[in-house]
Amino acid sequence: MKRTISVVIPVHQASALLDECLAQLMGGSERPTECIVVDDGSTDDSARTARSHGATVIRSETRRGPAHARNLGARAARGDVVLFLDADVRPSTSTVRRVREAFESDGALDALIGSYDADPSSPGFVSQYKNLMHCFVHQSANRVASTFWSGCGAMRREVFLAMGGFDESYDRPAIEDIELGYRLKRAGRKIALDPELTVKHLKHWTLQGMIRCDVLDRGVPWTELIWRDRLMPNDLNLRTSQRVSVAVVALLIALSAAAGTSLLRTASIPVTEALGLGLLGIWCLGAASILALNHQFFGFLARRRGPAFAAAAIPMHVAYYVYSGVAFGIGTARFAAGLVETRREIAPLEPTEERTAASA
Repeated sequence: MKRTISVVIPVHQASALLDECLAQLMGGSERPTECIVVDDGSTDDSARTARSHGATVIRSETRRGPAHARNLGARAARGDVVLFLDADVRPSTSTVRRVREAFESDGALDALIGSYDADPSSPGFVSQYKNLMHCFVHQSANRVASTFWSGCGAMRREVFLAMGGFDESYDRPAIEDIELGYRLKRAGRKIALDPELTVKHLKHWTLQGMIRCDVLDRGVPWTELIWRDRLMPNDLNLRTSQRVSVAVVALLIALSAAAGTSLLRTASIPVTEALGLGLLGIWCLGAASILALNHQFFGFLARRRGPAFAAAAIPMHVAYYVYSGVAFGIGTARFAAGLVETRREIAPLEPTEERTAASA
């Protein structure tokens, strides 16, 4: 049975990125049945850009977040399958065809997710590191997926509506896709990951922006979701090697603090030297442990960007584990203090005919 594909793209103040996304999407080897762009309270030319590529536009007068925007788009969609794309990705020429063929070849498939490619657009070191890490995580993940991803993820529309769509309590970009994926898994739905279904990430990352996103928008709410749902699959960013890496870094910091305190308090030179050597040994052992636990990732970076880039990424990756541990601690403390909402039922979504013509 031939599947019809509705693409839904939320956008907020990203006209230039949206233009690149839509140009590739609509010029691919197979166009979608329809493309719906949900303008989430933009004041730039995002809506006009969408219409210039023949997309249907739904506008939200105020910004309510991508979860709400995607729900609006999916409710108005007419295709059998809804393919969600972020405005800051460039799909490949075969994206729509690959999604259609996946659902046509597997009648039991409920949802499908892809991956960023290994050639991110922004040349900066932080952007390359962040986007390549995301690529590696998805490329090495289980093919039977443990959650959903809205950057490039498709779902049978009837399943999406029945599940209630994305949780709109996430009113900014966060883990609304992960939360939906957890609900899908609890309901026994089949989610697959296709490593060949790739999109190019166009986003430019700064160090501050990356840390803020990883802690506030990802790490803390994801930790709260893990405790709330008691679900920590050995997959994606939650693999055992990554959990152990966080524990190793935390132990290194604790041992270093203890050794440093003793060093400051010790007046005897031989003892001081011994403590200094001990501190050095702790960090050498820790560095060796991090390299061993993450050798596949660093090998991936070396193959893609060279040994010098991989070496430069080591302290960045250690820092990632430091603030990931901080985020886990904050999320755990919030859960223990009763500040995390209990799981609530999300009502099914009703389809709607609310649409604005592309030429309007």
